[in-house]
Amino acid sequence: MKRSNHRNIGYGIGIFSLMSCTVPKVTELKKAQTMPDIVTTENTAETDYFQQINLKNYFTDSHLLELFDQVVHANPDFRIAQQRVDIANSFLQRSKMDLLPSLEIGASVSGDRYGKYTMEGVGNYDTNLSPNITEDQKINRDFTPNYWLGARSSWEIDAWGKLKNKKLAAQKKYLASEEGLRLLQVELFTDIANLYYQLVALDNRLAIYQKNYHLQQRAFEIVLAQREVGKATELAVQQFKAQNNNWLAEIEHIKVEIVTVEQAMTTLTGSYGGEVKRGKLLMPTNMEVLNKMINVEAVIHSRPDVAANYYVLEASQADAKAARAAFYPKIDLGASFGLNAFSAGNFFSPASLAGQLLGGLMVPVFNKGQLKHEFKVAGKEQEIAFLNYQKSVTTAFNELQSILKQTKIYERMLQLKSGEVDFLDRGVEVSNDLYLTGYANYFELINSQKSKLTAELDLLRFQHQNTRNNVLLFKALGGKLD
Repeated sequence: MKRSNHRNIGYGIGIFSLMSCTVPKVTELKKAQTMPDIVTTENTAETDYFQQINLKNYFTDSHLLELFDQVVHANPDFRIAQQRVDIANSFLQRSKMDLLPSLEIGASVSGDRYGKYTMEGVGNYDTNLSPNITEDQKINRDFTPNYWLGARSSWEIDAWGKLKNKKLAAQKKYLASEEGLRLLQVELFTDIANLYYQLVALDNRLAIYQKNYHLQQRAFEIVLAQREVGKATELAVQQFKAQNNNWLAEIEHIKVEIVTVEQAMTTLTGSYGGEVKRGKLLMPTNMEVLNKMINVEAVIHSRPDVAANYYVLEASQADAKAARAAFYPKIDLGASFGLNAFSAGNFFSPASLAGQLLGGLMVPVFNKGQLKHEFKVAGKEQEIAFLNYQKSVTTAFNELQSILKQTKIYERMLQLKSGEVDFLDRGVEVSNDLYLTGYANYFELINSQKSKLTAELDLLRFQHQNTRNNVLLFKALGGKLD
């Protein structure tokens, strides 16, 4: 008979399991489209591969590195992101606890008064009349207390991997939050570096105007002297004065821009105003990077934006697997052990020791439709995560390729512009000499000064744009922050 009962129980469990076997499949983890390696120069040796760069080796300006440290310690957005990482870590630790049995230790006291015409009331009356019990075992029929002191435990057996995949999803989300923090840090460093070099460029622009203003003063003095002897007209004097005022106004406007940029920097670093210490040089072209072959697969996936999206993709697949596991039977085990008695005097007696073991298997039936919709949502979330991941890879690749191409173009432009400035420097000296000897008029003198100023400002503008490119290149190459 017992063997027959066990067989029937086995059949029942088998039927329950079959009811849960018609479950949908989880989409395999998709891979991004294959990317080609980027060869930055035609003469690069096949083994001469780019190695990941470090923040402090890439940015060498000591004032800028100090600003990086200030941003990390004081920027409110960064500190908020750190709190979000801690929250994600708490979710991860909680998901690990779900795999372990729960354990509660406690005590409970209750009391009941049963009616005479209830099963419990009649049963207690009959029990007290039984010759098989002692006086201590008789039940108080007016008010029946119940005392319990012990421990209870329950455990969901993770037979189908639901809890394991929930834990994996939490782990991947935590890693994504860490990469998100790193991405924010890179973006803050990029912002502060761009503002810093904008200040340096403004300082250089101010110096160019001041230097050219002083040079023009020499030409102005020549024109004044020529007017005194009748070789220049009042029109020439007024033209020089007008240009002088124009340049002085530009000098004041640059000072306004400097104040504005400094205010933006102090806001990012969490300080109350003040002057920003800075150097005088813009970043030169990073020729070392331009002479390397780049393993795009490794470089792109070292970027925090791509890595974060990949972790989100892995988390979404783990969520889908957990949603799929919910279709299978849920197996629970429980146990309790402690002291249990209806008499306070006998509560601590060894005979009051009591225990219980429980086992359960539950199969979803009427809520299977709800589970199907939850699984469908999880599948769509996985597809969205993949599309975001692919988008980040495509964006990162094209950004890196574009910056490298622009950097090479800027290097050639800077060489040409430097040559132009040298030629115009010589042109200003020649125009002064020609004007003194009567072979040039004041218009040529003014135009030579303007051309020199324009060329120097253009050269500075290209140098600044090249610097911005080099700042972005650190992010594009997935540079390390430590």
